Order: sequence, then C-alpha cells, then structure tokens
Amino acid sequence: MRLEQKKETVSELADKLARATIAITTSYSGLTVAQMTELRRRLRQEQIEYRVVKNNLARFAAEQTGREGLTSVIQGPTAIAFGYGDVVAPAKTLLDYVRSTKIELGILGGLMEDRVLSAAEVTALATLPSREVLIARVLSGMQGSIYGLVNVLNANIVGLVYLLNARKQQLEEGG
Repeated sequence: MRLEQKKETVSELADKLARATIAITTSYSGLTVAQMTELRRRLRQEQIEYRVVKNNLARFAAEQTGREGLTSVIQGPTAIAFGYGDVVAPAKTLLDYVRSTKIELGILGGLMEDRVLSAAEVTALATLPSREVLIARVLSGMQGSIYGLVNVLNANIVGLVYLLNARKQQLEEGG
C-alpha cells in the first residue's frame, strides 16, 4: 500500500471512529469469503459498518481521534464493526451471527465513546434490551410512581366525600 493510500485509509478510519458510538473489534481469521459476506450483509441491515483494518493504520486513526483506548483491543487479524446509533445493536448482531452459524468469530473487545470494553463486556452488552425497551421500562416505572401518588392524594378526597355522604344520609333519616 502506498503512503497516499495509507493516509487516506487512516483519515477514513478516523472519521468512522469519530462518528461511531461504539466500535467492536473482532478476529476474522478462519472465516471464508462467503461467511464474511453474510456477516457484512447482516451488519449492513442494522446500519453497522464492518471493515477489515491493518492494525497500525487503526492505531494511527485512534490516536488521531483521541481514542487511544482502541489500540488495547486490536491484535492479530482485526476487523472493526462501527455502530453509529444504538450501542447494543452491533454487539447483538455479531453474537446472533455467531450463535446462528456456529462459527467462531473472536470478539476482542470494543470502545464505547471513550470507554474500553473487554470481550466479556461486549457479550454482556449484547444481552441488554434495546434502547427503546429500556426507555419504555424507565417511563413505565415513572408512570407507576405517578399513579401511586395520585391514588394516595385521591384517597383523602374520596374519604371526605364518603364521610359527607354518610353525614347527609344521617341528617335526612333523622330530620
């Protein structure tokens, strides 16, 4: 690869890394071309870019973007999955591919914003529900608390209404 091509590749990787909310590094050794194509197709459906990188060029791109943590999870033949939205989607898609095809795709680790993730943390991330589900759970918890507060505040008013109705009936029967 000529120097100009390397500079272009580094700047392209730096751009992807700067825009990515998560970057997951994998070892692709042992994958056939057909398997790699299928993996890329699945990732592309989720708007995730999967790119085979040269380690030194990836290190230069990481240094250029201030995300040097990525260098600790790059070793051997490396490919990076760049996720730009939901941080759970790339991990989930990669692990679903591994489970469904029974192919060993080594997850080396990842970088979420500026936090370095181990392979175990990436696997744990894949078990999390999607962002929308988590937001729905938080909102339902908040809504439940508000309903509880309304019921507590309403109980005193309802009690007063029952008391006044009982007194009204008492006066009507006695009078």
